[in-house]
Amino acid sequence: MERVELSRDVEAVAIPAGYTMTIEAGTEAFVTQALGGSFTLRVPAYGGLFRIAGRDADAIGKTPADALPAEALGGTLEEQAWAMLRTCYDPEIPVNIVDLGLVYDMRISEEAGGSRIDVKMTLTAPGCGMGGAIAADARLKLLGLPGVQDANVEIVWDPPWNPQMISPEGRERLGMA
Repeated sequence: MERVELSRDVEAVAIPAGYTMTIEAGTEAFVTQALGGSFTLRVPAYGGLFRIAGRDADAIGKTPADALPAEALGGTLEEQAWAMLRTCYDPEIPVNIVDLGLVYDMRISEEAGGSRIDVKMTLTAPGCGMGGAIAADARLKLLGLPGVQDANVEIVWDPPWNPQMISPEGRERLGMA
């Protein structure tokens, strides 16, 4: 874990509760995860874990991760969309939502003015307060793809998620292989 001190006030999402709050400049924090363009911080003064967006990376002395991943720049829109979903992480688990087996379905349709992407995903636990934040992150990343005019990410509970849904890559990352 890397120790950092916030150089300015920053909006953060509490993990796993999911509420938003401001962490003040000068606060000591420890970076526990830096994946998918966001950062998970352990903030002792605030009593827990918090996620900050890549746009606020400068507040902890990091560079914002604004660029699309290389895989999202070429190929079909479907390939680009899957690549973008692979940049979305549960802030407590170092595996993307696709390799965790959380994405159940993705459909792309053409509408006047561009494409629409509809995603159905689940969470590892029904009580996860981060569900809305994870779904919003996925939606915003999909909307950043060229030609996408609308995106919807719906959280569903059927079928219930279980660890057998984790991809071989995700199992390896978690030491389950």
